Amino acid sequence: MSIIAYRGGQPLTDEVELQAYLASLLRLENVGLLLGAGASCSAGGQTMRTLWTSFLAGNASEAEWLLAQKFITEDEKRLPLPPPPPLPHGAVPIPRNPFVPIPVASLPNFEVLLDRLEIAILEWDRQGSQDLAQAQKVRTALFRSVVNAATLKEAWWASPLGADLAGELWAHRSILQKLTAARQPGQPAPWVFTTNYDLAVEWAAESVDLQVINGFLGVHSRRFSPQSFDLGFRNAQAKGEARFGVYNIYLAKLHGSLTWKEVDHNLYEVPASEAWRDIGEFLTGFTDRLSYLVLPRAAKYLQTVGYVMGELLRRFAEFMARPQTALIVSGYGFGDEHINRLIRSALLNPTLQVVVYLPEFQGDPAAASLPQTVRRLLALQTPRLTIVGGGSRAFTGALANDLPDPTVYDQELAELRRRLTPERPDAQGGDQE
Repeated sequence: MSIIAYRGGQPLTDEVELQAYLASLLRLENVGLLLGAGASCSAGGQTMRTLWTSFLAGNASEAEWLLAQKFITEDEKRLPLPPPPPLPHGAVPIPRNPFVPIPVASLPNFEVLLDRLEIAILEWDRQGSQDLAQAQKVRTALFRSVVNAATLKEAWWASPLGADLAGELWAHRSILQKLTAARQPGQPAPWVFTTNYDLAVEWAAESVDLQVINGFLGVHSRRFSPQSFDLGFRNAQAKGEARFGVYNIYLAKLHGSLTWKEVDHNLYEVPASEAWRDIGEFLTGFTDRLSYLVLPRAAKYLQTVGYVMGELLRRFAEFMARPQTALIVSGYGFGDEHINRLIRSALLNPTLQVVVYLPEFQGDPAAASLPQTVRRLLALQTPRLTIVGGGSRAFTGALANDLPDPTVYDQELAELRRRLTPERPDAQGGDQE
C-alpha cells in the first residue's frame, strides 16, 4: 500500500518496505524511542497547538497582559489556525506553488516564554514593581495549562492500578512490548526518552509487568540516583541467559514529571496518588503553589534540580552516539531546540538510524509549514533518516501497527519445523513442470 514517506532524498511509497526496515532496526544493538506531546493525545493529552489554544480561550486577560508586556506577539495571541486535514490514505499531495505563501500558525515556545517571564518576575521582585502580582498570576495560569494537559485522566491517579489496561494506552503498551520482545541475548533494554510530564509510559509498562528504570532508587523513599541507568533485570530462573527479550525499559523524562518533588535540594519520585493531592488542589485553584513537576522553562537548568536534567540529556546524547543505534521519534514536533541540536549532532554517528513519524509531513521536504529542524534534516538527504507523514498515518497508533511482532530466531525450532513439514516432490529432484 502507498504511504507518504521520505528517505535519502527520495519518496518512499511502499508500506511493506517501511515495515521491513523497522523490523531490521529492532535487531540493532541499541534501540530507543523519543516521544513528544502528540504521543499522549489518544490518552487525553494535548499537543503544543491545542495547549496554547486552550490557554488563550480560558485566559483572555492574561493573554492580553502578555501581549502588552511584549512577551508574545500579535500573531501568537491569535487563536492558532487549525492544522490541514490529513490526506486520504494513498493520496498523492498536490505540488506546492512556491510563489503562494503558506499561512503558518504562530505558536510561542512555552519554555522560552516561561523563561522570559521567570526572569522578569525575579527582576520585578527585586525592584518592588507593581507588575509583580500580575506576572505571578499569569505564570500560574500558564503552569495550570501545562499540568492540566499532562494529567490525562483523573481516575487513573486515584486508582491503585493506575491506567491498568486502559484502551487509550494500547499503542504505548504495544510499542513497549514489541521493543522489549525483539531484544536478543546480550542486547541492552530499549530506551524511552520523552518530553512529556504525564505518566503514560509508566502506566503502560506497569500494565504489562515491565520494570521501569527511570533514575530513581528506593522503595518508600525514591531518590534520584543516575547510576541506576547502568543496571538491568534478568530472569534468575532461566538456564544460562534468557534466549530472547528483556524485562525492563530505561525511561528518561527530559523535561521532568508530575510525580517529581524537590525536598532539601534532592529530587524524589512519589506515588501518583500522593502527588495527586497537591496537583488536584492546584488545578482547582485551591492553591497557587505546586511542589511537583520540573516546569518547562530554560531557567530550570540553574535550579538545584538542574543536575538531573543535565544527566538525562547527557544520557540521551550518549545513547545516540553508540554504534548500531536506532532512534524512533513519535509525537515530537521539534519545538525544543536543545533536543534538536542533540539530534542534528548525533547524525555524525555513521551507524545511527533515525525514523520520524510526523503527521504534518505531506510529502514536500521543503514545505514552509514543516519545523525548520525537520527541513534541515531532510536537506541532508541521508538514507539514515526516514520520515513518515500523512496525518493519522503518522500517529503513534500507526507506529504501533508498523512495528513487527517479535520473531523468534531459534535454530532448533526451525529445524524441528523442517523435519515436520512434508517434503515437496521437487525438493528431491521429483516431478517438475
